[in-house]
Amino acid sequence: MDDAAVRIALTTEEQRLIWAYRDVPAGQPRELLAQVMTALCELVREPHCAQVQADGVPCETPTSDCAECLRLKQVLDDLHRDLRRS
Repeated sequence: MDDAAVRIALTTEEQRLIWAYRDVPAGQPRELLAQVMTALCELVREPHCAQVQADGVPCETPTSDCAECLRLKQVLDDLHRDLRRS
């Protein structure tokens, strides 16, 4: 990805996340953070459910509690808990 300016509307939450990332000093920790954030976004965006529909929604409704969504929620809960402890 190049450093060209991109102009899109952002929600307040999106702005907060981008500014928090931009506040991290350049270097290996920032590079690792970018890799982790990218992997986490890919995991949440594409949970790899067995019942993926033609429209991309893995279940009849995106709020269903299938085993994969419950596993994903547990991973995020565990990560959040561990981060709060540090």
